[in-house]
Amino acid sequence: MRRYKDIPSWWFYMLLGATLAVSFVLCIFLNDQVQMPWWSLLFAGAMAFIFTLPISIITATTNQTPGLNIITEYVMGLIYPGRPIANVCFKTYGYMSMAQAVSFLSDFKLGHYMKIPPRSMFLVQFIGTILAGTINLAVAWWLLNSIKNICQDDLLPSDSPWTCPGDRVFFDASVIWGLVGPKRIFGTLGNYGAMNWFFLGGAIGPVIVWLLHKSFPSQNWIPLINLPVLLGATGMMPPATPLNYNAWIIVGTIFNFFIFRYRKQWWQRYNYILSAALDAGVAFMGVVLYFSVGMENKGLTWWGTGGEHCPLATCPTAKGITVDGCPVN
Repeated sequence: MRRYKDIPSWWFYMLLGATLAVSFVLCIFLNDQVQMPWWSLLFAGAMAFIFTLPISIITATTNQTPGLNIITEYVMGLIYPGRPIANVCFKTYGYMSMAQAVSFLSDFKLGHYMKIPPRSMFLVQFIGTILAGTINLAVAWWLLNSIKNICQDDLLPSDSPWTCPGDRVFFDASVIWGLVGPKRIFGTLGNYGAMNWFFLGGAIGPVIVWLLHKSFPSQNWIPLINLPVLLGATGMMPPATPLNYNAWIIVGTIFNFFIFRYRKQWWQRYNYILSAALDAGVAFMGVVLYFSVGMENKGLTWWGTGGEHCPLATCPTAKGITVDGCPVN
């Protein structure tokens, strides 16, 4: 790789300066639409800058990338409540900047292994980003202006493909964290203030593991406790009922425990192959189910798809609300 010319630093500085200038123009001259003040842009950039290095280390060692989406939404919701678009923009600059930086580094690492010139990698990334962003924006604009009642479930047919589930999640997050605000959920006006203690638990958790390792150096299993993996893996769970986690728990926990306990060398040799095989099997079955039952709007009904099996799961938890068949709090 020393045969190739390295990327000049001023390429990155120029790109950073240009993107910051455009972002400041948006925040200052289009503030009625963006809703985000200029100082929050600097704050979001500082958060992305601070968290990029530790999260990159976690990604390099565990292949899992913790996100800043909740943290950025939480912070902006406390500082600047009542503005959902500002909350979304702050999350984009704070969280997506860090995520794209980690992805950028991962691509450069792959390019280094593949012996691709660094300048070529940079140009491909730059041109690809410009093309992808422009095409995505154009397609989104075209869809919003050409499809009637797009993303509105109550106005669309039951079999319509334009329900926008992913965009609805993004919109719901802006309402929850930006419009309503975390103060009404996790603050003095909400019912879940005790959840904030988990921030402290996440901060002191690695320290506890380190102290246990120093106190019991002969126990080789203590350094294997990786809290970013254990806690971050829950974010990889599919949005499904608890019944769907049975196979995940059995295969991912019990199976690997026995292999590691009794056949350590076999586990080290074939664990990644097993993980890749399970991922490939899920992808294959997803395609098979789509072409076999999904395209015909059919479904499989059995005990495992019967919901939570808890008739009170949909009952309201707020005090004083009366619903037939539900207890009153």
